[in-house]
Order: sequence, then C-alpha cells, then structure tokens
Amino acid sequence: MTDVFGLSHQEPSRNSRHEQVVFCADDRSGLYAIIAIYSTALGPGLGGTRFYPYPDEQAALADVLNLSRAMAYKNALAGLDHGGAKAVIIGDPATDKTEALLRAYGRFVQSLGGRYYTACDVGTYSEDMDIVGRECAYVTGRTLAHGGAGDSSILTAYGVFQGMRAAAAHRYGDPSLRGKRVGVEGVGKVGHRLVEHLLEDGAEVVICDVNDQAVERVRHRHPEVDSLPDAAALATADIDVYAPCALGGALTDDTVATLRATIVCGGANNQLAHPGVEKQLADRGILYAPDYVVNSGGVIQVADEIAGFNMERAKARAAQIFATTQKIFAIADDEGVPPAVAADRLAERRMSEVGRLRAIWLGR
Repeated sequence: MTDVFGLSHQEPSRNSRHEQVVFCADDRSGLYAIIAIYSTALGPGLGGTRFYPYPDEQAALADVLNLSRAMAYKNALAGLDHGGAKAVIIGDPATDKTEALLRAYGRFVQSLGGRYYTACDVGTYSEDMDIVGRECAYVTGRTLAHGGAGDSSILTAYGVFQGMRAAAAHRYGDPSLRGKRVGVEGVGKVGHRLVEHLLEDGAEVVICDVNDQAVERVRHRHPEVDSLPDAAALATADIDVYAPCALGGALTDDTVATLRATIVCGGANNQLAHPGVEKQLADRGILYAPDYVVNSGGVIQVADEIAGFNMERAKARAAQIFATTQKIFAIADDEGVPPAVAADRLAERRMSEVGRLRAIWLGR
C-alpha cells in the first residue's frame, strides 16, 4: 500500500507530508484522476496533468506523489512563486480522452479554488488545456490562439540544453558540446527539440525511442544522427553525455554500473530509480545534473503565461538554468555531496526562507 502522507518515506531530504491529495471520479465521462498538492509554501501549486494507462490506482498514486514532490523542488529552484503539485488521469489518451472527460477534470481543478494550477504533461497537449479551461480558471499551457504560451516543450528543451552546457563547463572546462557525443533517450516532445540544440552546437548525437516513427522523424530531418535499438544499448554506448528524455526511473543500479558517459543531463522527470543512485553516480565519477533543475524550462514557460505570456521574458528566465546548475555543482563540491543533494538543500532553503514570510500579518 502506498503511504499517501509520506510517513515512512526514507529519503531524508524529502520527508514532509503532502498537503492535499484529491481523488476525482466521474463515471459517465470515464474520468479517474488524482491531484496531489505537495506544498504551497511558495504559492499555489503548479504542475502538469499526466494522462497515462497506469496498471492500477496504486501505480497512479505512487507516480503523482513523486511527481508533485519533484514539482515543489523544481518550482523553488526555478525562482517561481509556486508550490509543487501534479495530477494524473488514469487511462489511454489515444482512446479515452474526450471533451466530456477533460471538462469534468476541469471542474475538479476549479473546485480547489486556485490551490492548484494545471498544465500539459505526458499524454496532454495545449489543445486539451483549452478544453479544460472551459470549466476552470486555473489552467495554463494553453494554445497561442487562446492567449496561452503554447507548447511548453520549447523551453523545457532549451533549459535542458542550458543545464547540459553548465555540466560541460564544470566537467570539461568549456560549455560547448562541440565534438561531444550525446545520447538522447526519447525523442518525443522534448527530446527532438534537444537534438536540434545539440546539433546547432556542434555535438554528435545518437538517439533511441520505443516509438520507431519518432526515431525516423528525427533521422529523416537529420540523417547525420545515429540511432540504437533501445535504452540499454544507448546507456552502454560510447557517449560523453547521457540524456534521458523519456519516462522516469532511467537511472537504475544496472544502468549506472554500465554507463560509459561522464555526464547525465536530460529532460525526464524522476530519473533516479531510487534514493542512493545519486551517490552511485558520484562514486563512479559521473556528473549528474538534477532533472528537476534542468527540465524546469517548461514550468517557467507556463508560469509566465499566468500573468500574460511574453516569450522573451520566459526564455531569459529559462536561460538562468545555466547559472543555477553551476551554483548547484559549486555547492556539491564545497560540501562534498552529490549534486542531487546540493539541489535539494538549495530548494529547501528557499521554501523555508520565503515560505516563512507568510507568517508576517498583512491585515485584511
């Protein structure tokens, strides 16, 4: 049984409870969703809605708890005035997604009164957020036609690239990826855009994806890109940088033991399969750029939309991921801890220092 309140959570830097977990069901539309709000210390929770065919409710619950916790840390390090939250809809988006289901979901989000702002994630798109927004005021990541920021993968990929440049500067003394061989696992919404940035910077790129069509789309546009049959082959390939950009849990004990890359920096959420993997990476001399730091460009983009979207302003903020990643590496070196631990400490410091200001009474 998943521990909803996190009372038995063993990871020392992330052992507080979720503030709120809401189960949402509308039988007529087929909606079965879970919304998890981890923290509102910095402001209303902000995080995407994942539409995925989970095998059961427990798997969905475990995922949304992990994702919402990661969003709190991501938003804190991105400098946003938002807490961490996430939602999952249980089902196959290819067959189960309907207008009625999305609008029913929007009404559940609306019922939280602004404690949670939703956006796109795996299985959901800006067009879906337009539909959710017909029932809800707390929606971002909408299409340009509806006043939104559009596809948040644009700045997600840009931010990952900035984090990778910071990792290269720390490891190689030069932020350029020119001449480096980068393995990108997953070339979907974020991965294929990351490939574009890497090629423009002069990197050699090799890719893999469970979707053969996704691989062919990239190779059709860029014949110079190599491909490998699966993630296992990519992880053991002769590469300098490993970029997980698919689903989470890519960095398992076995993967780390055989990884030949000296840098790990990718767009996937929750890349570490379990606590302790970050130490295994450090022990092997592999520099890990924490996922929730480098992939925060997307949430920066959708957060900017809430006040009226401006791409130049959002991109400038996403460019700061380079400096934030460098700061985390410096803290890790100074304190003798893995970068993932340093990132947690920096995020927790901001949540504590800024969050406590709410105790200052402002009157009515």
